[in-house]
Amino acid sequence: MLREKITAAGRLGETGRAGHGPAMPTTPPSPREKKRFREIFDRFEAAMPDPRTELTYASPFTLLVAVVLSAQATDVSVNKATPALFAAADTPQKMLALGAEGVAPLISAIGLFNTKARNVVALSRILVEQYGGAVPLRREALQALPGVGRKTASVVLNELGVEPAIAVDTHVFRVAHRLGLSRARTPDLVEADLMAIVPKAGLTRAHHWLILHGRYVCVARKPACGRCPVADLCPSRELFTGG
Repeated sequence: MLREKITAAGRLGETGRAGHGPAMPTTPPSPREKKRFREIFDRFEAAMPDPRTELTYASPFTLLVAVVLSAQATDVSVNKATPALFAAADTPQKMLALGAEGVAPLISAIGLFNTKARNVVALSRILVEQYGGAVPLRREALQALPGVGRKTASVVLNELGVEPAIAVDTHVFRVAHRLGLSRARTPDLVEADLMAIVPKAGLTRAHHWLILHGRYVCVARKPACGRCPVADLCPSRELFTGG
């Protein structure tokens, strides 16, 4: 069943290409660290047992389009634009008929709207011509679409329950490093580290836990350590609290 909302794909650029598999995890954690990791995700689950996402969609196609539009844009701007866009074109066939010239004005409040309009129409053409108007729920096929990379594909597949994945945007990247869940320097390697340590039962929710925590609690400049559910488990806390 489709959920009503989805988290933004994030602000970092896409890091994977069609046919490229996930990166390998870095150094395995110690038993003590494994215990700390499990406690962190247990607390996230207690605080957010059913984390909700923040981009509206109603079908695999509108989900895909929303995630493509969300790159380097805020959820707020995307959610303001998509009602009018999806009212005019909520299928690949309608989007193709609308054309880039028709799509662009409807999403003009979103960053890089001209490029995104062209990508949305181009991917719609591929869906119509190669997949009968359906969204292919296979990573390689998704990543071959214009405007779709590994991160966007991960968000779509995870949200639709096809494949557990942890798309790493700036929020997830920041939280993973502050909590010591990963020390990797690239989103792909951070993703590999997270996939290796997140409890299996939480794999489909971990992306939401981390992105929502980074968006509303562990923010970039002044993290709200005083209301953080895992503050006592955070190796970076003293950097912001002074002790």
